[in-house]
Amino acid sequence: MVALSFVVLLALWHFAATTWPSRSFPGPFLVLQTFLRETASGDLPYHLAMTLWRVAASFTLAMVIGSVIGVILGSYQRADQFFNPWVILFLNIPALVVIVLAYIWFGLNEVAAIGAVAVNKIPNVVVTMREGARALDPRYAEMASVYRFGPLDRLRHLLLPQLQPYIAAASRSGIALIWKIVLVVELLGRSNGVGFEINLFFQLFDVAAILAYALAFVAVMLFIELVVVQPLERSSTRWRRRAA
Repeated sequence: MVALSFVVLLALWHFAATTWPSRSFPGPFLVLQTFLRETASGDLPYHLAMTLWRVAASFTLAMVIGSVIGVILGSYQRADQFFNPWVILFLNIPALVVIVLAYIWFGLNEVAAIGAVAVNKIPNVVVTMREGARALDPRYAEMASVYRFGPLDRLRHLLLPQLQPYIAAASRSGIALIWKIVLVVELLGRSNGVGFEINLFFQLFDVAAILAYALAFVAVMLFIELVVVQPLERSSTRWRRRAA
């Protein structure tokens, strides 16, 4: 059914492009030719790899920092009351403002680029993981105290299994948000990556190349969604369904 859906989409795209021919709306075959040309030259794999590196680094940084802060705020009410205005503030700062300030303060470098993307995502992870920490069952903590669990045992056998659905939810929303922000970061201040190439082809008014790079990146992210994120989400709630 998924394959059929894509076939119908391509057919509609081809029909629209041939019915209303325009340089600004190339058909799928022209985009495919551009994709093959850019791949053969090595440009597309290189820029795609650079973008994926930034996505992976920003995602890892945001998930680790956001999870730690979220669990702390969800576990300690006074800390949550004190820092909650900070979380709301960072949630509402536009991503573009964070990116521009990061480039101004730290320069046009990888640290500023990856840090800006992570800062945009960390508040969302904090909110999700805070709710997960609030939902922790206190009976398991009491059991851990009785059996004298160490910090690592508590983390492995108590905290992570209960937080796994929230980690999966934060990961799914995070990967969808981060890759979009990474393209903006590359467009504004990097000399490589899919966002940089899209900006370059925009100046050349090469719509076929823009679509080739964009669709190649979207295809990779869809692959990650279907092969990594969705299975993780299903496995995170499997034990809850069995318990019901």
